[in-house]
Amino acid sequence: MENKKNNIRRFIGLIMQSNPPKVLLSIAVVLSVVTTLVSLTIPLFTKNLVNGFSFGSLSTGQIIMMAAAFIAQVVSGGVSVYFLHYGGNKIVSAIRERLWSKLLRLPVPYYDNKSSGDTISRLTNDTAILKGLITEHVTGFFTGILSVIGALSILFYMNWQMTLIMLTVFPVAALIMVPIGRKMYAISKSTQEENARFTSVVNRVVSEIRLVKASGSEPAEYEQGRTGINNLFRFGLKEARMQALISPMVSFVIILLLVCLIGFGGVQVSSGAMTAGELVAFIMYLFQIMLPITQISQFFTQFQKAMGATESIIGILDSEEEEQDNGKPLKELNQTLEVNHVTFAYKAEEAILRDVSLRIEAGKVTALVGPSGSGKTTLFSLLERFYAPTSGSIKIGGTDIKDTSLRSWRRGIGYVSQESPIIAGTIKDNLCYGLDREPSQEEIKKAAQMAYADGFIEALPESYSTEVGERGIKLSGGQRQRIAIARALLRDPQILMLDEATSNLDSKSEEVVQDALKNLMIGRTTVVIAHRLSTVVDADSIVFLDKGVITGVGTHEQLYANHAMYREFANGQLRMNQTA
Repeated sequence: MENKKNNIRRFIGLIMQSNPPKVLLSIAVVLSVVTTLVSLTIPLFTKNLVNGFSFGSLSTGQIIMMAAAFIAQVVSGGVSVYFLHYGGNKIVSAIRERLWSKLLRLPVPYYDNKSSGDTISRLTNDTAILKGLITEHVTGFFTGILSVIGALSILFYMNWQMTLIMLTVFPVAALIMVPIGRKMYAISKSTQEENARFTSVVNRVVSEIRLVKASGSEPAEYEQGRTGINNLFRFGLKEARMQALISPMVSFVIILLLVCLIGFGGVQVSSGAMTAGELVAFIMYLFQIMLPITQISQFFTQFQKAMGATESIIGILDSEEEEQDNGKPLKELNQTLEVNHVTFAYKAEEAILRDVSLRIEAGKVTALVGPSGSGKTTLFSLLERFYAPTSGSIKIGGTDIKDTSLRSWRRGIGYVSQESPIIAGTIKDNLCYGLDREPSQEEIKKAAQMAYADGFIEALPESYSTEVGERGIKLSGGQRQRIAIARALLRDPQILMLDEATSNLDSKSEEVVQDALKNLMIGRTTVVIAHRLSTVVDADSIVFLDKGVITGVGTHEQLYANHAMYREFANGQLRMNQTA
């Protein structure tokens, strides 16, 4: 019970934090109440009409009042529905904006533990459930209660015996409907979870469709998708079975009530205790009770769904986020970086880096070398502050980087990876991505020239306005790398991080990209993960990592003479070059 109260408080808190249009929603509620009250008067007019059995028995004033009642019901109902939908959409828009802002501020470790489909489902499906509750069910719930109370009051006044007969049916119906409602909630929650899993599978397959096809994994992915579809189908059937029980029962209750009321009412009419108009009005009020009861039951079903959605949304909103502007702003990043006794583990029992210490001299090139899995990329992630060291510290100019503003730290870093991520959009969009200013066309062209990208860009049909496709699929690997380098040049970083940007290129593309990288590295502190001997030979300092431990630091000549594993790496590279 206490947990239920907490859920309701959390739901109300979430709605209130979205700054809902209170005046507009209040007007919508008032108009809905007006609509309900007017609808309660219509059976009374009908009673007079039936009793008179002619329009002539009605006065002009009664006809005007009836017409006014109908018009008032239509107008107030239409305006209230629009205002409610406007308010609901406004609330959900604000919640989605908060969620989107939060998702962008959440740290990388959050996404390591969540599937993208699950996150997308929270932003779209769960918020849609909240919208449905607010726009379609909340007002229906309150006006439904008002309609039931109002109709029952009038019915008791008109004929209390028939009203008591009618009321005996509802407790029996409730005994049947409440357990079914609980089962419907459990099915609904399972359907939401399965829908999130299925969305995750679809998102993964569609985003990596080329890998799926190149690997011949269509049958395996088909089976995964089919499993999700079958699970959703199974939950749909469960829901259908519940609906198959509910619909006939509701129909049975209504028919039973009508038979009882018409039978009892017919006796009342024939004995003169009741007029025919009163019997018609009584039956009309019965429907004004049955329909709101259906609305109220739907509200509770939707409310249970909304509680589950609220829990998921608040789970994201309560997650710890990156503090972008906390700490000391950094303006001068071209200083010596010191990694002091850093240990890092994704899981407590599996250290990736162990007591790593090194100096990255300002304005010089430091190369990280070592076998796959030695911790090079992890060290990059720590330098970018995607993760924090488990122990130890990373300092720049004597200041621990965790005490500096994250925004200013990352603004001073340029990163070029092997994959060189490209966003869907134009070449210009990609070149300017992440900049806090709008560069001039001359600056863009100069950066493209220094990255040796201007030639292929200007040869394209729409030059810098050419669409590159999702993840830059319309560009070659070398072209994507050169755009990434031009982007880094426009960013004008003081620290440059290169995850050996030429390792996946052919020799011709590699030569061009290497020249572009040389332009990029001038006057900058550069850290590079090296897979090629050419990069290592030119480095001012080489750090050899093996199984998360630094086993050697020095120049190419020093390590070649004194470090067996480095010598093996260098000789292997030389053999590859000779073979090529």
